[in-house]
Formats: sequence, C-alpha cells, structure tokens
Amino acid sequence: MNGDMDTAIQQVLVTGVTGYIGGRLVPALLEAGYQVRVLARDPARLEGRSWLPKVEVVQGDVLQPATLDAALAGMDAAYYLIHSMRGGEDFHERDMQAARNFGAAVQRQGVGRIIYLGGLGDTTTDLSHHLRSRQQTGDALRESAVPVTEFRAGVIVGSGSLSFEMIRYLTERVPIMICPRWVYTRVQPISIRDTLDYLVSALHTPASAGQIIEIGGADVITYGDMMMGYAEARGLRRYLLPVPVLTPRLSSYWVHWVTPVPSDIARPLIEGLRNEVIVHHNTARTIFPTIHPVSFAVAVSRALEKLVASQVETSWADALVSSQPDHYPTVLSTHEGMILEQRQQVTQATASAVFRVFTSLGGANGWLYFNWAWRIRGIMDRMVGGVGLRRGRRHPTEVRIGDALDFWRVEAVEPDRVLRLRAEMKVPGLAWLQFKAEPLEDGRTQLVQTAFFAPKGLFGLLYWYILYPLHGLIFSGMIRKLVERAEQQR
Repeated sequence: MNGDMDTAIQQVLVTGVTGYIGGRLVPALLEAGYQVRVLARDPARLEGRSWLPKVEVVQGDVLQPATLDAALAGMDAAYYLIHSMRGGEDFHERDMQAARNFGAAVQRQGVGRIIYLGGLGDTTTDLSHHLRSRQQTGDALRESAVPVTEFRAGVIVGSGSLSFEMIRYLTERVPIMICPRWVYTRVQPISIRDTLDYLVSALHTPASAGQIIEIGGADVITYGDMMMGYAEARGLRRYLLPVPVLTPRLSSYWVHWVTPVPSDIARPLIEGLRNEVIVHHNTARTIFPTIHPVSFAVAVSRALEKLVASQVETSWADALVSSQPDHYPTVLSTHEGMILEQRQQVTQATASAVFRVFTSLGGANGWLYFNWAWRIRGIMDRMVGGVGLRRGRRHPTEVRIGDALDFWRVEAVEPDRVLRLRAEMKVPGLAWLQFKAEPLEDGRTQLVQTAFFAPKGLFGLLYWYILYPLHGLIFSGMIRKLVERAEQQR
C-alpha cells in the first residue's frame, strides 16, 4: 500500500469496524500513518483486536443521530462501511435513514470527505433489492453535499468475505454441485488487498473526491469458474451439474444447510447473483494508475494463506474468549474457514506453573488424560504412513520452535504464555492445538485450550464431526488434568 499521506487528511473515522471490510481497513490505515477513530454500537465486540490499543473508540449508532457528532468531531474524513444484509423487509428504509443521519452529521462537523464502499451493478438493469439499496445508499450520503468517494465492488475475495466464504464452503463440502442459472452469471471478483489499496489511497488522491469508481480484479469470470478455480487451488475434484430451475429461496435453504451462512442472509445475497457485476467504466485505472488488481487465481492463493501454518495468528482465538470464563468454558465456532473448538478454565495456579505443565505434554510424559487413546491414534497414523507417536520429544520439559512432539510440531512458543502445535499426523486438512495461559487481575490464571481444524473437502468435514464426541471427551479431560497438575506444582 502507498504510505504517503496527504497532509490535509490525518484523522479518519471508520464505521462498520465489527464487519469484514472495516475490521481489515483499520490496520491498513494505521500502517499508512493515519490517526484512526472507530464508531461501534457495542465496543465490547472489539475486544481481542490487535489494533484496539492504537485507535480511539467512540460508542454510537448511525440510527441514533445524537451519538454521531462526538464521533465525527475533528475528523478530516470518514469511512461509511455499513449495510444491512438481514433484519426484515424494512432494511432499505433503515439503510437510507442511517446514511442520511451520517451525512448530516458529517456536514455539521465540517468533515471534508466521505468514503463509501457500495456494490457493482448496471443501474439500467433489474438490480436486486440489496444491490439497488447499496447504490441508493451512496445517493443518500451525497444529499449532505459533502464530497463522497463511492467505490463499487462485486465479489471481494478474501478469507472471511461473505460471498467468497459461501463459494469456499460449497466447493469444499459438495463434490457434485447443483448449479442454478446464477452460477453462470459473469462477475469481476477483486482481492481484499486491492480493495483496501483503493480505500486507503482515496485519502491521498484528491481526484477521487466526488467520484463513483467501479473496481474489479483482472478477470471477468462466472461463479462456476470461481468454484472450479477454488477447487483447483485446493486440489479438489469437483463437478458442476446444471439445473433448469432453482429459485433463490430454495438456493438459500441449500446454502443454509451446507455452509455456515444462514438462509436469511444467503437469500438476498443469491438474489443479487443474478445480476452481472463487472466494471464498465475505467475511472479506477485513470485515478489510481499505480494500483494493478490481481487475477482471481492470485486472489484465491492469498486468501488461502490463512491456512498455511505460519499464517495462523494466535489472536484468532483471543476474540472468542468469553468475558465470563467461569460460566462459558467451551466455544465451538467457525472462523475464516476454520473450525475452532475452544475450552477455558480458571485456576489458582500462576501462569508460569500452567505453562510448565502444558509444555511438558507428550513423549514419555504422555497426554494426562485417556493416554491410551493417544497411543491408538499414533498406531493408526503409522498404519497409513504417518509419523505416529514414535518421535517422542527432544527434552522432557523444554520446548522450542521446530521441535517434534509425538505427531505434532512446535510452531510457536511464548514464555509463560503460549504453546502452539501443528499436526503432522495424517488428517484430511490442517490442524493445530494451542494452549494459552492468561494472567487475571485477581492473581488467578485463565487457561485457554483451542483446537483449530481447516477441513479439506467433504471428507475433512465428516472426519471432524465423526470424531467430535471423542475429541470433546479427551480435550475436556485434558484441560481439567492440566489445571490439577498446575495447582499441585504451585
């Protein structure tokens, strides 16, 4: 990204920071040197974000105009990244009112620019309600007479993007995909990195003010091409089976059961898939000549980097830690294409004592609970050509990055705090096991144990859920034993 900052714009407000684009835009702005303030209805939802200490947080709601002036005071520019995808038939009226409230507050506070990310689509065609609403949201913002830079994008390719995640899950889980007509609609997907480049660059590109700018990647393809391209990148064999009729309602139910996307969100998304979303005007190339959007294949490769061992960030689990750990000891969630099974328990032992116990797991020390099951899993792994448990561990108590530990590899170690292990046994996907000791203000320690699994294909998903009851039993017992052992060593 271009880090050269327009000296006239230094302080920016970002809305929609609990969403996909807003949450990724904030660190990009900080990296570029801007001072960032964020608006959130519930600031508690931002806990666990690595950038949180670097920004100013203001509580507010675009549907409550009285809360907006304080958020916008002193700002040079404001990002509007809010749009409804669920919530009843009156979503359009709410979107329009929210945009008008925001625009009016921007004008009152003398903010110089609004930057908005809307949706691609030919306005002369029969656009879906949601696509038309996204474009009309830009119109509502312009009613304030404040210069608006409106970017219009189609499918944004990135791990966690709603449209891309739907395609990802359908492709991963269904070997033969039933394809209604919308699968053959032309689209121009753009990578999340290129999208962020445009959003950040608008701040130091005066020519973008007051413009509607269509942005897309290097390829014009169909949704079917996207599915097959994703399958190729993942080494999956997939087939498309065209069907003459499958309504958006029926398609949304299918998506509901096959992916984590609920039907009430999937339906408006699918209704919009009937519209071609491709770039018709080259304004972006003229205004931003240094940005060269990548191909779909490159965008997919970047999105899949999150599944590479070195890209798994410990902060992913942090955002799932309950604010009441004693009451909610287990969380099962799907996060950016990964299944996370997280357990937590508070102990009187110190963080260093807890750390010593979980870094002593494996080898001759065993796994504290159902050790016979771990041995059987090792034997099964050896039978299919895996490493099994024979490797043991280098030292009975010490660990360092790169160590083999039974059928795991030590991937990360933070003294007295974190141990992350990457699975090297034969599994249909990628797996990690992480332990974290978090000191609490009252002197106690919270132990957080997280299993990460990125399934490959339908078999990977079946593998996880077939073994889930056994995993639940073993991991629940393990965290109890870890706490008991740590308290004995105090």
